[in-house]
Amino acid sequence: MQQEIGPVLMLGAGRMGGAILSGWRRANTLSGADILVRDPHPGPLAFHGLVLNPPDEALARARTVILAVKPQIWREAAQGVAPFLAPDAVIISVAAGVASGALSEALGGRAVARVMPTTAVAIGQGVCSLYADEDSARERARVLFAPLGQVVDLACEDDMHAATAVSGSGPAYLYGFVEALEAAGVAAGLDPAQAAALARSTVIGAAALMAGGQAPPAELRRQVTSPGGTTEAALRVLMGECGLAPLLEQAVAAAVTRSRQLG
Repeated sequence: MQQEIGPVLMLGAGRMGGAILSGWRRANTLSGADILVRDPHPGPLAFHGLVLNPPDEALARARTVILAVKPQIWREAAQGVAPFLAPDAVIISVAAGVASGALSEALGGRAVARVMPTTAVAIGQGVCSLYADEDSARERARVLFAPLGQVVDLACEDDMHAATAVSGSGPAYLYGFVEALEAAGVAAGLDPAQAAALARSTVIGAAALMAGGQAPPAELRRQVTSPGGTTEAALRVLMGECGLAPLLEQAVAAAVTRSRQLG
């Protein structure tokens, strides 16, 4: 790892921190020697040779700090390490809703970038919303997260609330949809194993086709909707007045509101 980026201190190695570590290992972005982890109860760690729960004096080695704790405890985590970090260490926060100004203030005025990744970074298929006031922090975050999936730059920090609601929380919406589709299949007469296989494989295949980028979602939908057919009958419900569009608008608005509250 380049001297100006590593070693990297990971504060929090739970689900998201662990996904980031797995993605780095998969992409060969870092070695275990480049990583320090602070977490009293870490999940499974992808790297061999990393330093787990190093003493305070070792934290000055870190050139980059990834703040991957839950938003409710970010300030406690930041205050616990701030006095021991190098003055020029760059902070990259994946804590939802926490503003960069508050982060920088709690961490001694250090440069801050905010990233909202999805857990698919673990397999190199994530998407990461990125905001930073300073170009140096933005580029530091880009170097670390670009190998893990697509990076989307945001020009305004306030847009991070919407990005969190659409993308950071978005995988749960899809999993919830598949769960509901499986249940609907069972209600229509399929056994649970059949419903699960059909619903999951259908969604995975459709997403792969969309990932090919040959047509936008609306066109793909039209291509599989025959006039007067079964799909059209179903879409009258899903795309109706009380269907997906208003439900997702309400869901995203609720997530935006919660993101602002966390900040």
